[in-house]
Amino acid sequence: MSCAASKRCLSQLLRDPVRSSSLPTFLVPAFSQPLRAQCFSTTSAAQSRIGKTPITVPPEVTFKFIELPQTQSRGRAKETPKMAVEVNGPLGQLTLKVPPFVTINHDETLRKATLSVEDSTIPHQRAMWGTTRAHLQNYIIGVSEGHICILSLVGVGYRASIEDTATTVSPEYPGQKFVNLKVGYSHPIELGIPQGVKASTPQPTRILLEGIDKEVVTQFAAEIREWRKPEPYKGKGIFVNDETIKLKSKKIK
Repeated sequence: MSCAASKRCLSQLLRDPVRSSSLPTFLVPAFSQPLRAQCFSTTSAAQSRIGKTPITVPPEVTFKFIELPQTQSRGRAKETPKMAVEVNGPLGQLTLKVPPFVTINHDETLRKATLSVEDSTIPHQRAMWGTTRAHLQNYIIGVSEGHICILSLVGVGYRASIEDTATTVSPEYPGQKFVNLKVGYSHPIELGIPQGVKASTPQPTRILLEGIDKEVVTQFAAEIREWRKPEPYKGKGIFVNDETIKLKSKKIK
């Protein structure tokens, strides 16, 4: 029940002599006091702990703000991005579209970037506050250091290799390479490496993925993992980074 509704019920109870006489004796002093004008909850609006945290910008990374052309679109027209930030570094360049209610402040002297929103009490803005900040930090790390994913193939006969050509899939761009998996199927599994991702096999049972865009790298790692998800009885499968699985005991009939 809301605060306004509870106040109305209490006021009606106090005005009714029959109901007020039926109150227990220990509740009479409490109801004889004037009603409070405020609600029971006095908690202030929550702030995004991730969104308000400053981002450290390395000296070799530069920002460039670009205004996007506005087009008329139906639906959420107020959420159409009006600005994008171009992040440049020694490893490449990435562009992030910023929601219209998010503001990015870049202090070149302190090498810090902070984000703010128009109204932090709106759940959607508060959620996108932290999301935009996380994307921007991933872009900064990507163009300066890069992102990696290590896949481990666990199983008898499981191995992988990087091939220049494939027989089951066609290349999507010139010079595309392919990951060849042998993970227990009767035929080899060939997956095209996305553009901007570098794949290598330091060992026959290890796949190393490198790239500046974390989303592309992790998405390709997830596609490889889909062919042999880790199973809990023998512990076989394709594991990504530090992924582990708890083994189950075999069912005995």
